[in-house]
Amino acid sequence: MALSQDSLRKIDRELAKFPADQRQSAVMAALRIAQTEQGWLSSGVMQEIADYIGMPAIAVYEVASFYTMYNLKPVGKHKLTVCTNLPCQLQGATACAEHARKKLGIEFGETTADGLFTLKEGECFGACGDAPVFTVNNHDVRVKVTPERFDALVDELKKA
Repeated sequence: MALSQDSLRKIDRELAKFPADQRQSAVMAALRIAQTEQGWLSSGVMQEIADYIGMPAIAVYEVASFYTMYNLKPVGKHKLTVCTNLPCQLQGATACAEHARKKLGIEFGETTADGLFTLKEGECFGACGDAPVFTVNNHDVRVKVTPERFDALVDELKKA
């Protein structure tokens, strides 16, 4: 098994929230727990989750591949995801995303050579009034990001 006993205990806590015949309802939480531990979701880890929850592996993959928060390949230490939906675009996300690509020297879906940063495009983060919006490793939301604020974010993360 690739997942630690600690992760399996956390998944068990999520499974306990649902009736026994609806264990698949915990799949998103299980994927989050596995990704936090492993850094990304390999096919082996997704198979392990499928077996543990009792659902087809393809169904686990369908969930993992649908949402941009899940990493289906290794990512950098800091995954930066920019919302490119229309409200963010209207507030400057397109220009900010272009600046981010130039600053990091990578395209969406790529990782910098030093392994520090992966840049991804994301869907609505629910903060349209504070656009443009970036997330850092899915948990840290940065709002009203300008090219200058993006540069400061990169500097901050390099020091972390």
